[in-house]
Amino acid sequence: MACSAAVAVTLAACGSSSSSSSLKPEGPNSPVATVAPQPSGVNPSKSSKMVCESEAQTELASDLGVTPTQVTTPTWTDHTYSCTYVYSNGSFTVQVKELDSAALTTGYFNALAALLGRQPGRLALAAGAFITSNGSVVARKDWKVMLVDVSKIPAQFGSPPQVPKDVAISVAATILSCWSGA
Repeated sequence: MACSAAVAVTLAACGSSSSSSSLKPEGPNSPVATVAPQPSGVNPSKSSKMVCESEAQTELASDLGVTPTQVTTPTWTDHTYSCTYVYSNGSFTVQVKELDSAALTTGYFNALAALLGRQPGRLALAAGAFITSNGSVVARKDWKVMLVDVSKIPAQFGSPPQVPKDVAISVAATILSCWSGA
């Protein structure tokens, strides 16, 4: 499956970046640093901002084989950080909702499943993910829920061409592979 290869390449690309915010041990016996989930704040978290930053834009262009003509200025409304990747033949939006607890995160994640529909089967991303009725992807990690809305891209998108749900999976995997939990 093309998407599996894209996810493998994505994971390797993120880990090799010197600007990655992931924390890695320095030696074989070094402890791995972790960041505890944090409640939403007045400003978006570092990991939420990552979805629209230049590193994500570069990695997504490489993974999808197309470069956006524009990435809209990110917005921060009701603890949701969002931007739209615009292309000559369509666009997709990435948004991250920050919540204040595991229970609220679960509730929001389940509410999106009810609102957007949930295709059968499991999607092995983050701490839980699903494909919506229109092929978009919802994924949760820590106290954040990300939506990759591909409802405005054509039936075949990218180079090589992919169906929207594979585009959504690739975008979600790229971003989640770099999230530091901050």
